[in-house]
Amino acid sequence: QVQLVESGGGSVQAGGSLRLSCTASGYTSSNFCWGWFRQAPGKEREGVAGLWIEGDRRYYADSVKGRFFISQDKVDNTLYLDMSSLKPEDTAMYYCAATRGECEYWNKGLYTFKTRPYDYWGQGTQVTVSS
Repeated sequence: QVQLVESGGGSVQAGGSLRLSCTASGYTSSNFCWGWFRQAPGKEREGVAGLWIEGDRRYYADSVKGRFFISQDKVDNTLYLDMSSLKPEDTAMYYCAATRGECEYWNKGLYTFKTRPYDYWGQGTQVTVSS
């Protein structure tokens, strides 16, 4: 059973930076898709960034391209989301997610890191950006 635990959230002023961490345990394969999602009050959950380790591919939502960077430390099995130039609209609960397989694939339609199903989710960490 894969377990994910996020940390690193907090309050920051607009223009600031934060690093989110997601510690993972219980998996052995490198063929995993890792994702960061966020959900603001009253809004739907949205995919922010995805990482397919085996294929060395990263994916980003348009709203965060150039500001966020997803990476994984294979030594300590930690997924990171480095966020910079933060905006008030980045305020949300952030979740990490994981599932076996590629982040993007074709199955009667294209599944992206945002739309593909994930088997494992963390409990979330709150990010608040003030103007």
